[in-house]
Amino acid sequence: MIARPQASIRKQVYQRILELGTVSKADLMQEFPLTSSSMTRLLDDLVAQHIIQISGLGSSTGGRKPILFQTNPTYRYLLGLEISRIYSTLALYDMQLNLITSTRWHMDAQMTPQHFVERVGVETQRFLDNYSLQSDSLLGIGIGAVGPLNREAGLITQPEFFKAEGWDEVPICELLKQKLNIPAVLDNGSNTALLGENWALRGQNVQHLLYVHTGVGLRAAMMSEGRLIRGAADAEIGQMIIAKGGTNFEDHGNHGAWETFVSVRALQQRVRDLLKKGHASLLQHKQPEDLTFADLTEALHQGDALVNEQFIEAAAYLGLGLANLIHVLHPDNIVLGGPLIEAHPLVLETAIFTAMQNINTGRSYTPTFSVAKLGEHAVAAGAALMLLQEWNV
Repeated sequence: MIARPQASIRKQVYQRILELGTVSKADLMQEFPLTSSSMTRLLDDLVAQHIIQISGLGSSTGGRKPILFQTNPTYRYLLGLEISRIYSTLALYDMQLNLITSTRWHMDAQMTPQHFVERVGVETQRFLDNYSLQSDSLLGIGIGAVGPLNREAGLITQPEFFKAEGWDEVPICELLKQKLNIPAVLDNGSNTALLGENWALRGQNVQHLLYVHTGVGLRAAMMSEGRLIRGAADAEIGQMIIAKGGTNFEDHGNHGAWETFVSVRALQQRVRDLLKKGHASLLQHKQPEDLTFADLTEALHQGDALVNEQFIEAAAYLGLGLANLIHVLHPDNIVLGGPLIEAHPLVLETAIFTAMQNINTGRSYTPTFSVAKLGEHAVAAGAALMLLQEWNV
């Protein structure tokens, strides 16, 4: 058995095997300050416990072919959960972060915390039944949620714009621990999405990564050299002022704030106001107050001129805010996700064009942009990865 002082090295070795996929003892010896015999004992111990497994033999460099190791994907399973204002996603992953199955549901006016926890319990049991798994095969559940949060206490504190009541001061980790009888860890959904996207980009040598999520509100997270950058509190990036003297949305927040121009809620309200004034649109047969974001995206794809103009305007303001963040943070890559980005390619194109028109880049620095590779699973996947990273192997 590995002695207690070596526990951190044991975890680091496991994480490195996970990152590399397959690795030899010689590869690991180049990165960790262990003797050959100590590394052999550590690897043998992890194999004996079925935490890692032998995956084959590598290429010979003149001697015996090296044994290759990889993490055991079925040692346990991981749950990743996204809690958002529009929808929530629960996903099941193996220990190599391969998606096994997932489900998504709308966060309507009936989705109180109590109903939400019950739904997670029902869906988790369905996952287990469908794949013939026992509850003790779950390592735990990672949660990515809208803020503000008390991460250490596992608490969703005072979020805004949930349709259901009761979401203030919700001990979500404790509720899910009691329901599922497994460990639960919590972080802001933008942070977990960034963890997931960084995992998807591994091997591409991205040192400084910015993630921006465009939904009911605006969220952002930054990573530098593999580490999340955290402030003293959850950043309300949507409150960044981009129009001096502008209005605020629903009498909330700063006047001229970014989310006043870009958020899904603000976009919906602008279209509703225009329809009430009699502007022509494919949506004019609907009651303005009943319009959903899905209605807007459908009209956008059908070529509705009014809706198209509003999406382009929102995308342009998105680009202006991105330019501000780029000037301050200087990321290598900006990953964009969320319902607004996913609505139509013109949103991404307009946002990137506007951002690039409003930044001063030198010869040695030009940022790149990409759409979230994990799409609607970014937050849940990153939450599962967070759980795996915090696991004491």
